[in-house]
Amino acid sequence: MRVVYMGTPDFAVLPLKKICEAGHEVVAVYTQPDKPKGRSKKLVPSDVKVAAEELGITVYQPEKLRDAESVEILKGMNPDIIVVAAYGQILSEEILNIPKYGCINIHASLLPKYRGASPIEASIINGDEKTGVTIMYMAKGLDTGDIISQVETPIGKHNTETLTAELSKLGAELVVSTMKDLEAGTASRIPQNDEESCYAGKLDKAMGLIDFSQPAEKLERLVRGLYPWPCAYTSIGGKNVKILEAEAVEIDREVSADEIGKVVYADKKKFYVGTGKGALLFSKLQPEGKKPMELQAFLNGYKIEVGESIGQ
Repeated sequence: MRVVYMGTPDFAVLPLKKICEAGHEVVAVYTQPDKPKGRSKKLVPSDVKVAAEELGITVYQPEKLRDAESVEILKGMNPDIIVVAAYGQILSEEILNIPKYGCINIHASLLPKYRGASPIEASIINGDEKTGVTIMYMAKGLDTGDIISQVETPIGKHNTETLTAELSKLGAELVVSTMKDLEAGTASRIPQNDEESCYAGKLDKAMGLIDFSQPAEKLERLVRGLYPWPCAYTSIGGKNVKILEAEAVEIDREVSADEIGKVVYADKKKFYVGTGKGALLFSKLQPEGKKPMELQAFLNGYKIEVGESIGQ
């Protein structure tokens, strides 16, 4: 097939490479414009742009894909199919109608569950046992198109970083086999049940504030779901601290109401914070203005005592 590929983050890199390896002709890659990063505000290309340039593929980075000039350029490419993976722009109906085989999307959830921008994070935070990848036809609505294929995987103790890598691998394999089915005319087309749908919106830094009145297991999932961005956080000794890894732990008694948000156990190697149910152990932290560190390194420079308040 003549393929136009659209994607931006690391999740979209492996599917692009696998489509090329499968012998398809990727005539162009579309990705978001370079963005300023860090204190220097130096423009940094997307992961997909870097991969496309290594593969020798022409890259387009329009601010708005919907404008007339961008649409005409796409039409001139005469693609058989447009493959989208976390691109970051909505395709107009005019664009959706360009390719012979339509526009398909690699979405990191088991649709209709978790339409929207943060399906991976939502599946972890909400305590789902499994997630997966859906290849679907793109339609006018947000992630509402008919399902072509799906694959499942257990979530286990994944955080967003490791689960994204797993889903990228599964998505790369699935999109190649799905494209083969589309060419052969054997691909399924299953409408989504809108009544079973739910939405996972964009992440916000405020989501990461740890509320110790919640059960420890829920807070552990929050930490895993928000890593590596925007990260769960609290304050220790009046300074903000990102919590990069945490673990719900059992103690030999119930946490009383006045112990919630306070240290209920401490020694030279670890400390537990009381929560609405059980206790939480921080195993990797990043104090404000410092690099990530293991808990032992943190305790070498900060003494924690039982009864100390953690958080707001």
